[in-house]
Amino acid sequence: MNRLSYPQKFILIGLLFAMPLTLVTYLFISEINSRIEFAQKEIYGNEYLRPLRQLREYIPQLQLLNYQRFNPSLGNSQSAADLEAKIEANFQALENTDRRLESILDTSEKFDRLYQNWQNFQLRRRDWSLETYDVLYQNLLTEINRLSDRVGDTSNLILDPDLDTYYLMDATLLKLPEMQKILGDIRLLSQKISLTSGATAEERAQIIALSGRLQQINRDLAANMEVGFSNNPRGNLRSKLGDSLKSFNLQAKQLSKQLDKLITTTAFVRYDTYVSESEQVLDSSFKLWDEIIVELDILLQARIDGFASRRQSVSVFILIIIAVVIYLFVSFYRAVMKTVSVLEEAAKTMASGNLSDKITLDNRDELGQVVAAFNKIAEALVMANQEITVLNDRLKAENTRMSAELEVTRKIQQMLLPKDRELHEVSGLDIAGFMESADEVGGDYYDVLQQDGRVKIGIGDVTGHGLESGVLMIMVQTAVRTLLAYNEPDPVRFLSAVNRAIYDNVQRMKSDKNASLALLDYEEGMLKLSGQHEEMIVVRSGGIVERFDTIDLGFPIGLDADIAEFVAETIVQLHSGDVVALYTDGITEAENMDRVLYGLERLIETIRINCQRSASEIRHAVIDDVRSHIGEQKVFDDITLLVLKQK
Repeated sequence: MNRLSYPQKFILIGLLFAMPLTLVTYLFISEINSRIEFAQKEIYGNEYLRPLRQLREYIPQLQLLNYQRFNPSLGNSQSAADLEAKIEANFQALENTDRRLESILDTSEKFDRLYQNWQNFQLRRRDWSLETYDVLYQNLLTEINRLSDRVGDTSNLILDPDLDTYYLMDATLLKLPEMQKILGDIRLLSQKISLTSGATAEERAQIIALSGRLQQINRDLAANMEVGFSNNPRGNLRSKLGDSLKSFNLQAKQLSKQLDKLITTTAFVRYDTYVSESEQVLDSSFKLWDEIIVELDILLQARIDGFASRRQSVSVFILIIIAVVIYLFVSFYRAVMKTVSVLEEAAKTMASGNLSDKITLDNRDELGQVVAAFNKIAEALVMANQEITVLNDRLKAENTRMSAELEVTRKIQQMLLPKDRELHEVSGLDIAGFMESADEVGGDYYDVLQQDGRVKIGIGDVTGHGLESGVLMIMVQTAVRTLLAYNEPDPVRFLSAVNRAIYDNVQRMKSDKNASLALLDYEEGMLKLSGQHEEMIVVRSGGIVERFDTIDLGFPIGLDADIAEFVAETIVQLHSGDVVALYTDGITEAENMDRVLYGLERLIETIRINCQRSASEIRHAVIDDVRSHIGEQKVFDDITLLVLKQK
């Protein structure tokens, strides 16, 4: 955030505010729209059910006419031709509705099957007996029920979330159609029995079963509608549907009581009266269905209007909130930018050397406090300016002194490194060394010493770099040279003595520095390696690479008073052309701009490729490759390399 300008910050904050607000608003509006679509789909379902309700009324009447012609006492005001015309008209209305709503309700397949069955019925009706007629009529009614179930499923009616509309749907889609089927079956069965001398036991059992089912559904309908009335928020369903529902429930109950007489086999029953009574209850059920479907549509439309009103209210509220937020946002932005501008001008004035001018800003908020603090800072700067001038003069003198001291230490380090002349005097080895510090003074160490025919080679790395590390490195070099001068041949005693001297000095300096140090004794192609440092690399003249881990050959110098028990040595036989490489981690851990390390494998490969060349050429090849890897990246650690080649 500190890298962004204030306009960028305000834009970012605005986006962070706008994104969740937009998301929440979108989700809320989408939820309202989905509920509106849900209710609208239910209205489409009711629209589809209306012509199906007519088919449920007319097709059973047409079936009944087949038997009324055998019983003239049961007259009917409609002819078969009139009923078929009405049915055909209903099919046409249903087809129009289906074509309009098919993409929404997915009903075409079931409608086409129903209509095809009706057309087949009309074409071949003269070829069938009454029993076949009954089967075909039942098939038509079954197809109507399947289509009705399909409409209930796909129009969301069966999933209505509110209790009042749910139980209205339950009545129009499930309960009343089931009762109408039962009433139609009672009417038809009573008509059939009235044409004979009397009912068989099986027929009486059928009517009794239908009566029991009618009573059960009638009770369920009354109970469910009562729940719907009680959970109607507008409180008007009971007044609109209560009387019609009670009248229908009473008629169905009375019909059931009449039918219960069939349980007594000795009772005299006139089945023709059941025809008229069941027809009256059936007519009442269709009237109740029509009233309920109207109220259901009204409630669904009221729900849609309520959601639409809520959507509009929420949209207006959100727009008002956004307008207020934008106003506050802009006002705050202008106040901040005004303060920033005033402070910028004041800063320019102060930068020009005028520290006496004060800022005036008519703000009582935190920005005003910032300006007041700025004025106090300006006053403090006036007082501190003179002190800073004096301190600057002192710091210049101190920096000059410290730079001189660092330069002296760096020169001492360079002076203590082995000279090319000394390296050339070593019999049997071609030697080349390189050391470059990350700072003015480094903590790396290497040396090649000869004393009475003995060759002592050392390499080490003091933790960190800078003046303190450089001084410790000089101490190590001095201790090694001193012990070599006193002809100490044992590597354990040699390293222990070096460690003790360095440890005592580190304790006196109250420093936390320590050093890794490896020492090699060379004599006529034989190398004795001791001390803990980086791995020693040996590339044989044939290109075979050998790596010698020093982790178990010593212990860090200056970390503990006594390291004798940790010191060991290993012997390496060199042959003509063999190359030995000693290095510090400044090479293997050198990073490029992508933070990729140079690595030990790359170092080994570079030495192996150039192993046939002289020690000096191998050194140049490695250092050039390391610098190529580092590129523009900063050098973070001292770089030291010592190459030995057996002549």
